[in-house]
Amino acid sequence: MSKADIEKINAYLEKLPDEQRTALEHVRALVKQVAPQAEEALVYGVPGFKQDGGLVCYAAFKAHCGFYPMSPIVLDAMKAELAGFETAKGTIRFTPEKPIPDALIAAIVRRRIEENATAVAVRHAARRVTTA
Repeated sequence: MSKADIEKINAYLEKLPDEQRTALEHVRALVKQVAPQAEEALVYGVPGFKQDGGLVCYAAFKAHCGFYPMSPIVLDAMKAELAGFETAKGTIRFTPEKPIPDALIAAIVRRRIEENATAVAVRHAARRVTTA
């Protein structure tokens, strides 16, 4: 975990309006709780986490906040749970007044951990086959 990245993430959050900062700090704390091995990092220029690759990111915009599972597969699989939130290919938009429920964020993070771990295992298995 880069100290410079952590400082940049903290500076990013400090510049936000109170409501957005509080909402995103809550997301940050929840992800840390669910994924204690994940490392905080700037991912594509926004605060996020990495564990066996990019895990999730979060950001603030003028009219909303965004949570980025970095996986259209996970978003598609959780379409029913995400009803009521505006989504795009890799984005879940929310507001401080209508946050993503903690249980849903936790479920997304767990799925992403599994997805990344599976991808790593597949890559390792492929390397063993090609070097054998």
